[in-house]
Amino acid sequence: MNSILLVEDDPALGRGLVVRLELEAYKVTWARNLHAAREEHEKAKYDIVILDRGLPDGNGIDFCTELRKNGSRMPVLMLTAQTDEDSVVDGLSAGANDYIRKPFGHKELLARIKTALGESTLRESQLKYSDLTLLLQQRKVLIGEVEIDLNRREFDVLAYFIERAEAVVTRDALLQSLDKGAEIFDRTIDSHVSHIRSKLKTAGVTSVQISSVYGLGYRLEKTLK
Repeated sequence: MNSILLVEDDPALGRGLVVRLELEAYKVTWARNLHAAREEHEKAKYDIVILDRGLPDGNGIDFCTELRKNGSRMPVLMLTAQTDEDSVVDGLSAGANDYIRKPFGHKELLARIKTALGESTLRESQLKYSDLTLLLQQRKVLIGEVEIDLNRREFDVLAYFIERAEAVVTRDALLQSLDKGAEIFDRTIDSHVSHIRSKLKTAGVTSVQISSVYGLGYRLEKTLK
């Protein structure tokens, strides 16, 4: 089941979209402002964002820009009541995959969601950050053409870091992203990170590092030269 983060402040439109999308078997989380959207994005991983441009506490374009700056390749569909060409260009320049003008039909929205998710599947077959490449379907980690041997949990942790490169990743966020029924604790997360660091060092990776952020968690970042 694909998960959608819906960011929309209009209560009638928001409720209508939630009902319609859930009928189509999507899992929908509804955030009514940018603050809530940022919190929800920190707590869980989503397959796509449907993002209103005009929100009570800011501009949806700012959130889209943040996602792209932090390395997220998640598709973003931007909604707007504005009809001028410059508005569309601004949204696409910020990294939105598509731009939908209000009012729109549910069939149009569903078609655009399916298209964006299809494009995302192709685009996200691999993740890259600096010299690191993750082949998601093969679950391989490469530095250049050399493979780094990570176990299943370590691969998932590193992928999570790369998707949020240069942003602080909390232990709680990691725990929620990895917990699939098994008992995972803070110390287990620390152990996974320690093993990843060791394996990257052994493989000769010097371009990136996983830094500890005191009291919060970790940050994947490029090494200063």
